[in-house]
Amino acid sequence: MKAKYIIGGVIIVVFLAWGTAAFFKTTVQYVSIEEAAASNRTVQVMGKIDFDVVKYNREDSRLEFEIYDPEAADAATARRLDVVYYGVVPGNFDQATSVVVKGKPDSHGSFVADQMLIKCPSKYQGEGGEYQDGTKHDQAMGAAEA
Repeated sequence: MKAKYIIGGVIIVVFLAWGTAAFFKTTVQYVSIEEAAASNRTVQVMGKIDFDVVKYNREDSRLEFEIYDPEAADAATARRLDVVYYGVVPGNFDQATSVVVKGKPDSHGSFVADQMLIKCPSKYQGEGGEYQDGTKHDQAMGAAEA
């Protein structure tokens, strides 16, 4: 009777270890631009887009651009990463403040992105480009109710 419990326990432990290992293989880490350039596996990296070097080839659906560290004090001297993305350019790409790309480096030194998420603040801006202030909204709503 004890042998059944021991065998059952061993089977459960083996499946838990296998499931945990499979889960960690599927997770994708956020890394810095330096780590993304040196990585040999799929990673995610966030950066600001340098719009001066954006190129799109319609025939190949190939978008090439550079990103740099959003925390950098000076964009001109910040560490950069060449990104290549195959697919349709997102409609709000030209309004983006930053981008998150998921992929890995190729043998030519470019980061080939499988997925791209555009960070765009346009829905938080007013018509003149200014950001909306929630306290002003609350004050206006309070004045309207009085």
